[in-house]
Amino acid sequence: MAEQLSPPAPASRLPMRAGGTRLERAVTAALARLGARPGGSQSGLALVCDAGAAFALRAATARAAGRSLDLQYYVWRGDVTGQLLAQEVLQAADRGVRVRMLLDDVYALGRERVLAALDSHPAIEVKLFNGTRWRMFGRLGVLLELLFGGWHLNRRMHNKNWIADGRLAVVGGRNIANEYFGLEGELAITFRDLDLAIAGKAAEQASAVFERYWRSPLARPAAAISAAAHRPDGLARLRREMAAATALPEAQRLLRLLSASPIAPLRRGLSLVGEGAVRVIADPPEKAKRGLSARRAARAAGGIAPEIADALRVAKREVRLISPYFVPGRAGLALLLDLRARGVAVTVVTNSLAATDVVAVHGGYARYRRPLLAAGVAIHELKPGPFEDGVSLFGSRGAALHTKAFTVDGLRAFVGSFNLDPRSAMLNTEMGAFVQHPGLAKEVAAEQERLADPSCSWRVELHDGRLSWHDEVRGAPRLLRREPDASWRRRAVAWLAHVLPVEEQL
Repeated sequence: MAEQLSPPAPASRLPMRAGGTRLERAVTAALARLGARPGGSQSGLALVCDAGAAFALRAATARAAGRSLDLQYYVWRGDVTGQLLAQEVLQAADRGVRVRMLLDDVYALGRERVLAALDSHPAIEVKLFNGTRWRMFGRLGVLLELLFGGWHLNRRMHNKNWIADGRLAVVGGRNIANEYFGLEGELAITFRDLDLAIAGKAAEQASAVFERYWRSPLARPAAAISAAAHRPDGLARLRREMAAATALPEAQRLLRLLSASPIAPLRRGLSLVGEGAVRVIADPPEKAKRGLSARRAARAAGGIAPEIADALRVAKREVRLISPYFVPGRAGLALLLDLRARGVAVTVVTNSLAATDVVAVHGGYARYRRPLLAAGVAIHELKPGPFEDGVSLFGSRGAALHTKAFTVDGLRAFVGSFNLDPRSAMLNTEMGAFVQHPGLAKEVAAEQERLADPSCSWRVELHDGRLSWHDEVRGAPRLLRREPDASWRRRAVAWLAHVLPVEEQL
């Protein structure tokens, strides 16, 4: 029987050591090895493609943190990965680390007991963003509140932000759930996703995003929203459940990835950048405010969508886009067609109808394929993973691709939570990092090339005016004349979304 790996036992509160926390010292040493000046404004950046490394980075930084953990997520499930990372957070709080958790309320429904237990810890504070007032009825309550005029609940906090000691931030597309970290998810599939780790001075920008959301009137204490869920023995019971999860074989596989260094997952890929090379941008939390129309909400106090449009608009040679849900809309289509008219090469990787978890979004995307292809845009659709053919009209489950990133001219890159679709532009709040660094842009481009490879994707083409999917099986090319591997149910739902006026919701 394999030896089980256990996380460190809760420690008593320790006084802050001179010279900073263990995490701060590790970040300082890593930047110094890259040539950073002591006390300077340079930062380290690293793409985190590997799911195991993404887990190890979060767990290790929680173990090394000595001052604070600020965590902002759209989804934090109670599965194995969610419990392991929650345990790391709880044990950091046992050491005296201040922990603040800000979660979107829609996926917190049904998790009131766990959140109340965490919130009862003296060093942990939990807030929920844009909470339903009818939570006693669960998800049915959300639907009822929407029917009775609570359309603000259609706007969710889609941000992903993990910050340790204000010196290392992880932003990107990953939520906290099995399917994002290499374990089998709810639909027997794992996501292909991407994080950007930011070490040093630039991590303060991610902290500023968190602070703005944390102080927003839309972020309400979990205790005020779900006070009935508090139990005197809740925290002790939660500890027992987490300890049981740690003993599971899949948990042991993840824990084996941890090492003594809190930034070991970044050592090979860390790049040094100067001040101004990184900009962490987020929508204002007011975008989700009650009473705003979708378009007014998108324009409220600025936001990330205009920044993305501006970044793409200045391209001179090439644009590489990765978006699991790709519905460019009229404005986005016009921008991409203008790029092509100026001779800019544009390549898109997105989910195929067979692979996507949100079939309605594919229906919205389908109307843009023909004009994009006619203009010379290269489109690659990811082949499906081995998952059940469950059809979800809305939500974020089961997609093989979850990465949201792009590069411009091989010089600039973006990694974040923003899908190139109307929901990200006008309804959800989003965040991400714009980076000016050729090396990092090259890494994002390499990830797109891996996804676009014929072993992973179909290339969509126009042949004699008809849509076709170019496939290669063992090196033998073939053309497919209909959406490959998609069931009639998926085609029917996609067609319905294509003809109904629902694009602003996609």
